Amino acid sequence: MKKIIAILLAAAALVCVSCKGASSSTKVGVSMPTKDLQRWNQDGANMKSQLEKAGYTVDLQFAANDINTQVSQLENMITGGCKVLVIASIDGSALSNVLATAKKKNIQTIAYDRLIMDTDAVSYYATFDNYKVGTLQGDYLVDKLGLKTRSADDPVYMEFFTGDPGDNNINFFFGGAMDVLKPYLDKGVIVCPSGQTAKAQCATLNWSTEEAQKRMENLITSNGYGPKGAKLDAVYCSNDSTANGATNALLSAGYTADNFPIITGQDCDKVSVKNMLKGYQSMSVFKDTRTLASKVVEMVDAIMKGSNPPINDTKTYNNNVKVVPSFLCEPVFGDINNYKTLLLDSGYYTEADLK
Repeated sequence: MKKIIAILLAAAALVCVSCKGASSSTKVGVSMPTKDLQRWNQDGANMKSQLEKAGYTVDLQFAANDINTQVSQLENMITGGCKVLVIASIDGSALSNVLATAKKKNIQTIAYDRLIMDTDAVSYYATFDNYKVGTLQGDYLVDKLGLKTRSADDPVYMEFFTGDPGDNNINFFFGGAMDVLKPYLDKGVIVCPSGQTAKAQCATLNWSTEEAQKRMENLITSNGYGPKGAKLDAVYCSNDSTANGATNALLSAGYTADNFPIITGQDCDKVSVKNMLKGYQSMSVFKDTRTLASKVVEMVDAIMKGSNPPINDTKTYNNNVKVVPSFLCEPVFGDINNYKTLLLDSGYYTEADLK
């Protein structure tokens, strides 16, 4: 009898040990810039879901596009026992001090989609091929506007929008697009009536739809754009939130689906996909955040096991202190012709999402 009791107690002890292990699983901090944009809500949800399925405890925080809030949240993640930090930064150059603290505590950092600048405390970078995002947008404009067969005697008229100047990604988005489009600007095949083609002139604080709308309204007023006014063939926009701002201003100016300028975008946000269906936005680059989230989970797993995370780029992303080992996922462009296969058949959206 004593032997049976001893065996039962031992078994119970093992169960308790097992329970303790499950309840003290590795904690991962996930820091997203804001909940105001669909993109970051979706990224945060995908990261949390996939990390939890992999057995991690997740501290997911959104920083309301406020740098001090993001720093404070990261400090709490560090003191709260997170072993890995996954960070989509608001300002890529504002996290050096807090990440120095993380490094001292042997907490590794994965920069998520936006490269973290000016620190040696970022371990890895997971993103999409952001230069390719820009070239996809540029190539789309070349094709749809027939730029290869046009001359300066028959130019197209275009304005340009990119994102937040504190986001290193605009160097790749805008840079990739302008590498495609600048030769046509130089030849006069593309004319920008406002003359605003420099990155700083085209930047949009916080990637804000409202800021993009204000700027587009000013461009409409100052250049006389309108269905019965000055000609506007296209508006290059680096992403969907800026595209939505430009679209809102153009709709207010009287444009309709029959005469709407070509508008580019990125992220395939629901509003932009709906605008594509209405004929107000021409394309958007699709970056499947489920793919990016699964790659980050692989990175976290490798870090915790002491092995090498998946990397496919060791040359491109210099943060002014080091070249950060990176994994680049592939972006693809979506438009009215392929959105069903890209977004619905893949399960990214349902038909109801796009009503």
